[in-house]
Amino acid sequence: MPSPRQWFALGAAACAGLLGFGYYLQFVQNLEPCPLCILQRLAFMALGLSFLIGALIGPGRIGTRSVAGMGLLFADLGAAIAGRQVWLQSLPVDQVPACGPGLDYMIENFPLLKTLSMVLRGSGECAENAWQLLGLGIAAWALVWFALLGALSIYLLLRPGRPAA
Repeated sequence: MPSPRQWFALGAAACAGLLGFGYYLQFVQNLEPCPLCILQRLAFMALGLSFLIGALIGPGRIGTRSVAGMGLLFADLGAAIAGRQVWLQSLPVDQVPACGPGLDYMIENFPLLKTLSMVLRGSGECAENAWQLLGLGIAAWALVWFALLGALSIYLLLRPGRPAA
């Protein structure tokens, strides 16, 4: 059975791979990320960083649970954002919110909490589904991955500690 350190390394590698694929879609396939996509990337970065910390320091029982708890928090946050985008993408065309200003504009012209509120509401560009694999778009795949990485965090939280030798 892999050690918690190995599980954390696997989770960190998965997050790095997902972020790498996102950047491939952006810079090679020219798919511009919407504001909700950017927030999902930030959640994958935070989740990957928490897993990387666990992989590098190889924490004991309490540390493993602390790092896994942090990972679960970021996985839940990312899943909520991805779930919101999947919901937006499922709306009929006539119910999709109008496209809003770009993220750069919002950051420059509105307070942080107002910007975050506007981004989380989503807009027309967040409802677009320009890429699919096996019938699922990017946001749906992100939701699947947040659920899997959240399940890994739960496993590491609940995993019984090894008896002292």
